[in-house]
Amino acid sequence: MLTRFVKLWMAGLFTLGLMSFPAQAAEHGSANEAKAMVQKAIDAMKKHGVEATVAEINKRDGQYQDRDLYVVVYDMNGKNLAHLNPKMVGKEMFDLTDVDGKFFIRERIELVKAKGKAWQDYKFVNPTTKQIEPKSMYVEKFENVIVGCGIYK
Repeated sequence: MLTRFVKLWMAGLFTLGLMSFPAQAAEHGSANEAKAMVQKAIDAMKKHGVEATVAEINKRDGQYQDRDLYVVVYDMNGKNLAHLNPKMVGKEMFDLTDVDGKFFIRERIELVKAKGKAWQDYKFVNPTTKQIEPKSMYVEKFENVIVGCGIYK
């Protein structure tokens, strides 16, 4: 009887473990979801204007944030217009480097000037883990701004 209980208990734990795996994977946004968030922001900019959309993006827990995904907006000189971290909004970030010394905002500007849209790799603090992690950001130019959303790897 006890052996049967232990087997059932172990099977239940195993099943719960399997059920929690997709939930853990779902905590991270995908590349397709990041691109979709950028497109959503650009569509809103087309409809409501850049300024109104930037204000909406800067609302915490708004429609432009999902798990570890969040939309950022920069002007073409590297000034941050929208970010999950309100301390970064309004800051000149052209000379900002990641932990490896990469000028990732400069690179972002160069990429969209040359290609219009691109993926970019760098390292940044993950807001959910508070750790510096490798990140890939999808960026796209719209009018005179850069709209981006990144995924943590």
